[in-house]
Amino acid sequence: MSEAVTVEVDDTIAVIRLDDGKANALSPSMINAIGQALDQAADKDLGVLLIGREGCFSAGFDLKVMSGGDPAKAREMIEGGGRLALRLGRFAAPVVIACSGHALAMGAVLLLAADLRIGSEGTTKIGFNEVAIGMTTPLFLIEHARERLSKRHFLRATVHANLYQPATAVDAGFLDQVVSGDVLENTAREQTKQLTALPRPAFLGTRKRARGHVLDEIEAGISADVAALVGAG
Repeated sequence: MSEAVTVEVDDTIAVIRLDDGKANALSPSMINAIGQALDQAADKDLGVLLIGREGCFSAGFDLKVMSGGDPAKAREMIEGGGRLALRLGRFAAPVVIACSGHALAMGAVLLLAADLRIGSEGTTKIGFNEVAIGMTTPLFLIEHARERLSKRHFLRATVHANLYQPATAVDAGFLDQVVSGDVLENTAREQTKQLTALPRPAFLGTRKRARGHVLDEIEAGISADVAALVGAG
């Protein structure tokens, strides 16, 4: 694991905190560290609360890797992010995200993968900015968005690159709830514990029926899509 990702056990949940002191960019090392943190939670059968640093959950992929001239590293990072979202969506316990600030691009995809998303009040930005910066979005982003976002906002959020503030992100479907920043973490901890206390076989079985087909379709095409996307870029 890295210093940017820490794990705290709180009763029945693992609190996984992302804090690289900057934008919490989802670099290959950050993605790997989150995976290791999830391994720890899985080994102890804990629910998961994923939370970012104050003012920023995650601004998405590391643009230095994207523009670094090594397509193989870019493919690895993008596919790794896509597979991390799949893991969150299929995790063997509830996953809650406390969105502590900006959540852009891949950071917003992680919101869509979680079971419950609680945001902090304010004027931070949430959504997909890929088109605005000249990038075509991967299919896994599109399919997560199609599943979780309001139909009224789907094209605006993906094709139009519209960004949302926390209050409007609830209507769009990026968040389920918004609370004041001073109670965000405590609220998220309590709601993660409540979800974790639900009968686990019923929770996982129902979640699989509700979302499993979408996640299976994403997984089936993720490698080929990312390879084509980066190769074309």
